[in-house]
Amino acid sequence: MIDSEEHPYVEWIAREARRPVLTDPAARARLMAAIRAEPPRAVRRARWAGLLAPRTLVLSPVGGALLAAGLVGIGVIAGRFVHNRDVRAADGRSTTVAVTPQLPVSDTVVQFVFTAPRTTSVSLVGDFNDWDTNRTPLTYDGNVGVWTVTLPLSAGRHLYAFVVDGSWIPDPRAPLAPDGGFGHANSVKIVGGSRS
Repeated sequence: MIDSEEHPYVEWIAREARRPVLTDPAARARLMAAIRAEPPRAVRRARWAGLLAPRTLVLSPVGGALLAAGLVGIGVIAGRFVHNRDVRAADGRSTTVAVTPQLPVSDTVVQFVFTAPRTTSVSLVGDFNDWDTNRTPLTYDGNVGVWTVTLPLSAGRHLYAFVVDGSWIPDPRAPLAPDGGFGHANSVKIVGGSRS
């Protein structure tokens, strides 16, 4: 037990805790009157429905452009978190799941295949993904020893290359593009309106 001389507030707290609670006799009547004065449930729902009703938002062209740019920025930032996920298998090989970026216009779906059973990472770079080495990783199929990725491309001529363990390599199955002056050989993919 605590000595009350050492802690003078203990006795005061105990006395206050034992004191009966006094209430105003009219408090119950005031509370019930306030409850009866509340509008019916249907009226309260209608108020909430009014708050949740669709509203018309009028924006100037500049305001609309700023709002759109902000939403695109949020999407880009969120997309970076999704695309930067990387998991390594026990043997050190990248097991990243390829998340295909959304492209503006897609005429056909193209599968890129690269045979390299002894590599740890392969990604695809090209004019369709801003030459970003992290944006389009390929997935490895150990049963056949190939790396693949499938993505939609717009019709036309596309330049691309594979980045294999950090080195840029043109696709050995495709024609080479004329030298672009950047020090890397690139391949050419012509995409028509049908499946390539």
